Amino acid sequence: MIDRLVYKNFIGSVHFSAKDETFFGKLEGINDLVTFEGSSVRELKKSFKEAIEDYIAFCEQKGIPTNKTFKGSFNVRIDPKLHELAFYQATKEGISLNQLVQTALKNQLME
Repeated sequence: MIDRLVYKNFIGSVHFSAKDETFFGKLEGINDLVTFEGSSVRELKKSFKEAIEDYIAFCEQKGIPTNKTFKGSFNVRIDPKLHELAFYQATKEGISLNQLVQTALKNQLME
């Protein structure tokens, strides 16, 4: 199970500490470390939203972007057989492996 909170296009990962009996998380996809916590789901959600509002205000004050900047390249580790199949499919279509992967990702994410 993947526990996530979403608010204003921000995603927060959620975890639970049995030792402290506390829910906690951090904002994902940003350049800074912003955390939130609560002893109940209600407190956690409130803390999450407050963390986002505070972070947005901080970024506006500093004149910096709120979201992480992506450069458009990343490494993907896949099964060697899948790599081989992708290579042959791209070659048959007369496109690069990058183009094949980009098209597959776009098709998956735009559905």
